[in-house]
Amino acid sequence: MRRLRILTWHVHGSYLYYLTQAPHNFYLPTKPGFPEGYGGRLPGFDWGSNVHDIAAEAVRHQDFDCILFQSARNYQEDQYELLSPEQRQLPQLFLEHDPPRQQPTDTRHVVDDPHLLLVHVTAFNQLMWDCGSTPTRVVEHGVMVPEGVRYSGEIPRGIVVVNGLRSRGRRLGADVFEQVRQQVPLDLVGMDAESLGGLGEVDHTALPELVARYRFFFHPIRYTSLGLAVCEAMCLGVPVVGLATTELAMVVENGVSGYIDTNLAALVPRMQQLINDPALAQRLSQGAQQAGMARFNMSRFVQDWNAAFAEALELGRDRQSQRAPALI
Repeated sequence: MRRLRILTWHVHGSYLYYLTQAPHNFYLPTKPGFPEGYGGRLPGFDWGSNVHDIAAEAVRHQDFDCILFQSARNYQEDQYELLSPEQRQLPQLFLEHDPPRQQPTDTRHVVDDPHLLLVHVTAFNQLMWDCGSTPTRVVEHGVMVPEGVRYSGEIPRGIVVVNGLRSRGRRLGADVFEQVRQQVPLDLVGMDAESLGGLGEVDHTALPELVARYRFFFHPIRYTSLGLAVCEAMCLGVPVVGLATTELAMVVENGVSGYIDTNLAALVPRMQQLINDPALAQRLSQGAQQAGMARFNMSRFVQDWNAAFAEALELGRDRQSQRAPALI
């Protein structure tokens, strides 16, 4: 498809980095002090030449082909602050990163627009949201891992990668992490990990080499979409152990790429077994990498996003045709 000029916001840095591997030009609004959503090309990522910062006040003077919202605030507030009336009639997409928070089955999505495309990052998200009249599509995660960095499992411990685990509580599994590490050696990586005795935040470019050295990846989260860190770990060949909830239940296969269960009492012995049996971990590593690369490769991800952009453009044309005055 033709190269598009896409306005979006910096909401989830890792996802944005992978999204910008698509062959389009992305414009990220910025504000002084970098408030939420306005960080632009923040450090820690190897941004391509197709990613551009644009001052928030200059947005209404720039030509775009479509608008990609990534949060309720983008949709309900930011578009009216930044965009001209003409820009608000451009083709639109809303990228939904999470399952519904308030009520898991009966929450109505903030968007109800038959001419906007709502993109979910997992089929679980699509299943749980009430999206009204809005057309939806699933684009599963796509990730990249460095060439030559692969699983060694030399560190006989599990690694957990969660930002702000302490403050995000039960939903992200802070209590699960605390309970399990009383019985299994675990290291925590992410923002504010030090407050729970963890290793702290690790730069995105350095994280794969660190994760690949651990015997397994532990995912303590009860309720989320699907963490990019899980996808990255699998593509590195790291066996994954986690709760059999949300989309993870459709990603990890017991005894092939790792272990999942809703019973922690069943998972703890599996983790202990992986620590004591490196050969088992190496066998699961092969299954994890095969599954990860088949499902989360960048080629499929970009192809799916191009199809989403094409659908959004068509929906946008429908919107504009309905607004056009009838010919007499």
